[in-house]
Amino acid sequence: MQNETMFAEERKVAIVKYVNEHKKCKVGELCDIFKVSSATIRNDLNELENAGLLKRTHGGAIPVGKAQFELNSYQKKVERIAQKRAIAKKALEWVEDGDAIAIDTGTTTLCFAELLPARKDLTVVTNDIEIASVLEEKTDANVILIGGRLRRGFHCSVGAIAHRCMEGLNVDKAFIATNGISIKNGLTTPNEDLAQMKSTLISIAKQAILLCDSTKFGQTSFARFADLDDIDAIVTDAGLAERQKHEYEQLDLQLDIAELIQGKGE
Repeated sequence: MQNETMFAEERKVAIVKYVNEHKKCKVGELCDIFKVSSATIRNDLNELENAGLLKRTHGGAIPVGKAQFELNSYQKKVERIAQKRAIAKKALEWVEDGDAIAIDTGTTTLCFAELLPARKDLTVVTNDIEIASVLEEKTDANVILIGGRLRRGFHCSVGAIAHRCMEGLNVDKAFIATNGISIKNGLTTPNEDLAQMKSTLISIAKQAILLCDSTKFGQTSFARFADLDDIDAIVTDAGLAERQKHEYEQLDLQLDIAELIQGKGE
């Protein structure tokens, strides 16, 4: 039953992605893609509309406002798992024993946090409750959990109290996630409060490393939180197009490409 439920959730995530990429869809074409009945697809579309992730139309669906579209933490976990694990493993190369680091909220950064038992005597600053829990359970790190207003559905703190918690802190490296990256618009995310948190995490770090899967390149979301020259390196997966790879290699930052980990499928 658990496997069937997970498959249903993965299908819904894939439906939302398909609708946003193709601007509209019909029930029939979704049936063909996912090999399920029209009744199942209609139920999926109704649930996704109720969750605010798409808009139902006669016979199909269209996207909600794309600039502010954002899957919640649970939905993000079933997307591009293999890529996230590969990026996390590559990003671990940036961490040395004894480092003080900041970790941004996100599912890729959660994968990264799960690898930190390989490093010793770390101090970790994070606003992500789930990341803090993983570090408490699996590492000997000194964990500083940033307080503030809880962003429901995303397991993280934001707001004025959270910013005050970071006053006077300095870290060696900040590991940052993003919803969109482009040469024109920099780094962006759907939520303004979260954008401010990301900007502050970057500001307290000597080096900022962006953990970003290849599908985020060329994308722009609602709120800008950094320019490309505010970060020192990008860790991404091998799905990055050669044209994009060449464009970003021309910039004054390091581009690390993570190869997929064998045996770790999505």
